[in-house]
Amino acid sequence: MKRAVIFDLDGTLADTLESLAYCTNRALADFGYPPIEAERFRNFVGNGARMQIVRALRFLGVAEETPGARHGLEEKAPGAADEDGFFTVPKGLDEVLERYLRYFSGDCLYGVKPYAGIPELLSALKEREIRLAVLSNKPDAQTAEVVEGLFGPSCFDLVLGQSPCRKKKPAPDGVVEIGRAFGAAPEELLYAGDSGVDMDTAKAAKVTAVGVCWGFRTARELREHGADVLIERPEELLQCL
Repeated sequence: MKRAVIFDLDGTLADTLESLAYCTNRALADFGYPPIEAERFRNFVGNGARMQIVRALRFLGVAEETPGARHGLEEKAPGAADEDGFFTVPKGLDEVLERYLRYFSGDCLYGVKPYAGIPELLSALKEREIRLAVLSNKPDAQTAEVVEGLFGPSCFDLVLGQSPCRKKKPAPDGVVEIGRAFGAAPEELLYAGDSGVDMDTAKAAKVTAVGVCWGFRTARELREHGADVLIERPEELLQCL
């Protein structure tokens, strides 16, 4: 029996593509870049804001450079590769990222809506006295703002976004923190998400990994990253408890 359910946010609880595309395209336009259609962002998100902007710039073909090269800080040996396997970053990344974060802080709810069936699922879980949490790689302040804006201030017991206080997904730190706060063992936790990053997070934390098929990524990706269960509709999650 599960005592708590942890949800990813983007692509799991809510369709946030429009807000992500809107704020990114505003930032890109400030530096003379063309807009990117919202559907492309399905494959940009999941690893935090920085990687989202990295992927957007790479999609546009922006030249790469070694981190720190513009400031005379280029190291003799490259650092660790990023989530896409690159040892370099697109030129101008820091400036575009800073502008994106500025716009996103004001418009993180732009066009955002919960997926059909999610409010009813949350109500059913609360009726069963299941603890509820959100764990996202979206910046912490905006994660809280979106969750409260869509579901109210008291729906979730704990909401965690990307923060210097913990490693981002797929590191298990956030899940472990939530489990500790709830006094729940790994086998009493269920993590629901729409991406390989989410499944990797659940596996790293040794909790049940439920892949949701209505989000941004494919069922194939979820299976390849070790989903224990795949569900097509929110209400099916109740059968996983």
